[in-house]
Amino acid sequence: MTTPLQIAIAGRSGRMGQAICRLIAADATIDLHDVPSRDPRALFENAKVVIDFSRPELSVLLAAEAARTGKALVVGTTGLSAAQMNALRDAGGDAPVCYSANMSLGVNLLAALVEQAARALPDADIEILEVHHRHKLDAPSGTALLLGEAAASARGAALADISVTDRRGARAPGQIGFASVRGGDVVGDHSVMLAAEGEIITLSHRAQSRDIFAAGALKAALWLASQPNGFYSMRDVLGLV
Repeated sequence: MTTPLQIAIAGRSGRMGQAICRLIAADATIDLHDVPSRDPRALFENAKVVIDFSRPELSVLLAAEAARTGKALVVGTTGLSAAQMNALRDAGGDAPVCYSANMSLGVNLLAALVEQAARALPDADIEILEVHHRHKLDAPSGTALLLGEAAASARGAALADISVTDRRGARAPGQIGFASVRGGDVVGDHSVMLAAEGEIITLSHRAQSRDIFAAGALKAALWLASQPNGFYSMRDVLGLV
């Protein structure tokens, strides 16, 4: 009989943490290592993989602990600064680390399609619209930025150099624009518009349940448990790279 994979969750009391706990309870191949979810050392003590949906400052501490122990870490926290992202990448030198601003399988497929479309239509204007519930803290969302990174990468540019989050006046060529809407209890809607001369292509994804993110995080954890040290994305998990 296969021994269940021991997983601990940072940010267990949040919306995503609760969704992951529900899925683990229904999966005989996974056991939840139940410890205080804000104690990095305790989280890694007996678990083989830690899943993190907490806050950026805790994600950095967890990355350091992953590097110290060599155990796997899946991070879905959004709103990380460039320095905090570098801390996660650095931890990948000593442990398997997977980061994605969105763990949904569909969103990561969408990102691959956006990259393909942006490369095929180099002159099309790109605008990204995201809609979330009223309590979301970061804007643009991490998912919108993930999609923007895919488009910018396809055009050989750094997103920070061409992104616009406060649209004023005429649109400059080559920009990638972002618009954020907050209200109600929307789980997450994302649309990428590529507007060319005479035609518009829109690629979109609508999340109807947080369970899709939880399922993706668990898929990443199961995959990451058998991987060597490195810094991975959901595209690696899905074999899209």
